[in-house]
Amino acid sequence: MGSVSSDDGSDQQSERCGSYSLSADVSESESCSSFSCRRFDGEGCSSSMTSSPRLLTAGGFGFRVPVMLPVIGGKDVVIWDDEKPEKRDADLSEVEMMKERFAKLLLGEDMSGGGKGVCTALAISNAITNLSATVFGELWRLEPLAPQKKAMWRREMEWLLCVSDSIVELVPSIQQFPGGGTYEIMATRPRSDLFINLPALKKLDAMLIAMLDGFRETEFWYVDRGIVVGDCDAYTSSVSGGRPSIRQEEKWWLPTPKVPPNGLSEDARKKLLQCKECTNQILKAAMAINSSVLAEMEIPTAYLETLPKNGKACLGDIIYRYVTADQFSPECLLDCLDLSTEHHTLEIANRIEAAVHVWKQKDQKKHMNHMKVRRSSWGGKVKGLVTDSEKNNFLAQRAETLLHSLRLRFPGLPQTALDMNKIQYNMVLFTNSL
Repeated sequence: MGSVSSDDGSDQQSERCGSYSLSADVSESESCSSFSCRRFDGEGCSSSMTSSPRLLTAGGFGFRVPVMLPVIGGKDVVIWDDEKPEKRDADLSEVEMMKERFAKLLLGEDMSGGGKGVCTALAISNAITNLSATVFGELWRLEPLAPQKKAMWRREMEWLLCVSDSIVELVPSIQQFPGGGTYEIMATRPRSDLFINLPALKKLDAMLIAMLDGFRETEFWYVDRGIVVGDCDAYTSSVSGGRPSIRQEEKWWLPTPKVPPNGLSEDARKKLLQCKECTNQILKAAMAINSSVLAEMEIPTAYLETLPKNGKACLGDIIYRYVTADQFSPECLLDCLDLSTEHHTLEIANRIEAAVHVWKQKDQKKHMNHMKVRRSSWGGKVKGLVTDSEKNNFLAQRAETLLHSLRLRFPGLPQTALDMNKIQYNMVLFTNSL
């Protein structure tokens, strides 16, 4: 294929193909750069031209020179570079941010590269937790999320959850031949827990964000503690200017809500009550998903190895005496315990949960020993093993009932030591993230 690159052949090429030639005002320095473009005519001839990667102006009129790209058939494609530099910079920054996020995931949060990082499942879970704290950690007002934070939440959650698209399981599927007849193959589908729970969590997330977006124009407003606002004097009332609650006195950094002198209108009250009920339902649904996923996780060996040898060492004398008594009432026992602070309540929950698994472990060991000596002649010893096994199972059920009553009384109780160990040592992707 011949190439016409000299000035003598340019006129001939222009007559045959109707080629485009740059204006004479374009300097030679602008046409000599690393970017080159070759165009082809219908007869196989070509002409080469080079242009600067900078925006060129033709004839001094300030418009950009089009870039000519070749296609089959002898026609030219003209591409005008209309993309704004700001958009290109934003796209590049998002790409760099995505690279940074996935680099941390691949390294298991060990930036030294020494292979001492956490597993991928825990790294993804920690990334979602940190992102949630960044976006919602300082949300103390009923108002829409900032556009930047909302965009960050959706963008980075999409990055982190894209891994779940490749997590599948094989299931039998019936396919039909074109000419008739059927055959069975193994088809792929999303893993069952992700297929059920992930869309539900996405729906709950969208509902919460939409609910916050509804608080754009409200009849109430917020005032920072310790800052005197001039407009607040006109709206001072017994409702809005009274003594702050004990919770607000302890958490002095929280903003104080203010309402007009006559209070909120009936429509505003109904809207707030409706949002409250909807939020409670969302919380219950999320906690139900969280509890079911945690219940399906295996108990890590590291947790079982740290348990005491017996239930009395876990519970202490007082709780153990109540649990092993003939008359057992979980509510009466909880009334006798010190549950004044969240720290004490969580400590008691950890002790009860530890006793449950101590008794369950003993029950399993006794059952295995019973199966081994079942056919032997040690009748009395076998009878004793069965009695101990039944007792351990009975005490474990009582402790589980007590723990369930404690969770019902304190629905906002943080994760227990067992839950945190399950999340830390879980190796199955996206179960702890759910």
